[in-house]
Amino acid sequence: MKIKTMKPYLTESDGILSLQFDEWSTQSEMSIEGPDELVIPYTRVIMSFLLLAPSPRHVAMIGLGGGSLAKYCYRYLPATEITAVEINPDVIALRNEFAIPADDARFRVLLGDGAEWVADSTSKPDVLIVDGFDADGLPAQLSSQRFYDDCFAALADNGIMVVNMWKNYPHYDEYLARINNCFAGNSLIVDAQDGFNHILLAVKNTAFPPAASTIRHHANLLCQSHPLNFQALANMLVRALPVCAD
Repeated sequence: MKIKTMKPYLTESDGILSLQFDEWSTQSEMSIEGPDELVIPYTRVIMSFLLLAPSPRHVAMIGLGGGSLAKYCYRYLPATEITAVEINPDVIALRNEFAIPADDARFRVLLGDGAEWVADSTSKPDVLIVDGFDADGLPAQLSSQRFYDDCFAALADNGIMVVNMWKNYPHYDEYLARINNCFAGNSLIVDAQDGFNHILLAVKNTAFPPAASTIRHHANLLCQSHPLNFQALANMLVRALPVCAD
């Protein structure tokens, strides 16, 4: 019987470098030839938050992993401040292998508990990405009602929380109810179409739902400066809208 370990390790196959805690689950993947590429499908869907907020001042993320989202934001959002909070020092120790940029004036990786960071932070990010998993799945401190309440309070006015959720997780409905409780139901769920992940976008203190025409307009603008297919992401987001959005 194999025992899970919290210490991450690397594997390489067909030009893809993977971060793993065990042989069954992959935490992050990087194309060695294109280190800023978003290889795993759900990470591309996470970036659909730009269809709601195309020019965020500050993007914070809980969970660094191989740094895919952090690197993408750093490269393609040059005016945006990026903060990544990671609880596992062994994950941070692999940042060079995953070509994660060094800390600078607008990019930083912090060692710490994401739940404590959102409770204490005064930085008011425009976008907060919650993608913090360990070898056993979603930690309790990143899925409690208090945590989601703290995320809501930590966000800037009109801020967006983006959560990676395993759609077959036993407590999925409970977590969803907790998020909707503090965001007053102002949320969208987009299927990442990978068989595993749903991406939830919860919006604070703003007109909701957004108009489909606004989402498509943002997609056209974003495609001028991003490699992602934002038209396809816009179609996915529009399908997730309540029927009253036009």
